[in-house]
Amino acid sequence: MRYRNYRLFFVGQAVSQTGSWMQRIALGWFVLQLTHSPFAVGLMAVAQFLPFTLLGLFGGVLVDRLDARRTVIGTQVAQLATAIALACIALAHIAQPWMLYTIAFLNGLVLVLDVPSRQQLTYRMVGRDELPNAIALNSSLFNASRIFGPAAAGVVYGFAGAGVCFLVNAASFFAVLVSLLALRTREFFALEDFERPAILRGTLEGLAYVRRQPRMMLVVGLTVVIATFSFNFNVTLPVLAYSTLHSTAAVYGLLSALFGAGALVGALTAASLGRASAKVMIAGSLVFTAAELLLAPVHSPILAGALLFLTGAGFTAWSANANASMQLAAPDRLRGRIIAIYFYAFNGTGPAAGLLAGWLCARGGTQLAFVVAGVVGLAGTAAAAVRLRRGVPQLPRGRRVAVGHEQRATV
Repeated sequence: MRYRNYRLFFVGQAVSQTGSWMQRIALGWFVLQLTHSPFAVGLMAVAQFLPFTLLGLFGGVLVDRLDARRTVIGTQVAQLATAIALACIALAHIAQPWMLYTIAFLNGLVLVLDVPSRQQLTYRMVGRDELPNAIALNSSLFNASRIFGPAAAGVVYGFAGAGVCFLVNAASFFAVLVSLLALRTREFFALEDFERPAILRGTLEGLAYVRRQPRMMLVVGLTVVIATFSFNFNVTLPVLAYSTLHSTAAVYGLLSALFGAGALVGALTAASLGRASAKVMIAGSLVFTAAELLLAPVHSPILAGALLFLTGAGFTAWSANANASMQLAAPDRLRGRIIAIYFYAFNGTGPAAGLLAGWLCARGGTQLAFVVAGVVGLAGTAAAAVRLRRGVPQLPRGRRVAVGHEQRATV
């Protein structure tokens, strides 16, 4: 990438994302060790995603009103503070589940603004012509970090505990803050002139735009189904390692890393295609949900790891094309809102999804949870494929795109 600003931001994100994945992995295992309850892990998902359910649709309007760089600096500082809080209570051995839920909720509030703001900032750094390549690079970075972060978390957790994982994440935010402060704002690409939207009216305008686009509605609908029923690995993976496979934190980290490796392969494959493709989106969704169904009866760590690699590849092939098709079709004046609507579809049902996954794991183990995830996901994918086959108008075309995606936001 030839833009200095983006290179700086990319390096900072490479460090920060690895630390964030260490915290995500450590937090799920920490809750399970404290409570020995799969349902408690589901409650953590409620705390993480409830802010998106309540405020996610309005986050995009705020992003369209605010300066993207300053907003991202603010969200990174806030996440640094929550990471320090987690490290303190873990290292002092005073952590209680309610404390972890509270910090997760606060971090979720921050992410309501952080996710669309970082997408908007990327556009300001590279412009429309280079945006597809930046999306692909962001996706590759994100999925590479979900290989190294979980693997490192498993090792560090085993030797030093959750508190050190949280502390490493806190330190990682300094890298991205330095990169943000070093950006040259005079080199940013200008946005089209438009009136800054009011909160409610602007939100309704974004929803109305998506509603008038049948292909966008199909993407959003499939995203809601898969995000609600099939993408709950923040709950199911720690339970799989802890209860089903009776393994250690290191195995949990390795399984998460294998999912990340598959996701990286899926992201690179999707990016190489050059265009956001509905066929690849459907094919990726089929692979993702079918692999989950095959994962249900597995009790071997090796076979589970192989299927999670396949699951990750299918997930990113689906989500990358869904994300790119929504973002690149959005006009400048609505980009923040369209991004927020897409991520709301991904995160807005998180509380219900987390409770459902936790309840299913408590009642029938990960076997039941993966069966439900696979069956419902396959049904939703089949319905979307039939709708596409019958003919849905294309999203605006004419721009060559590479595709990428950032995972569901978690603490």
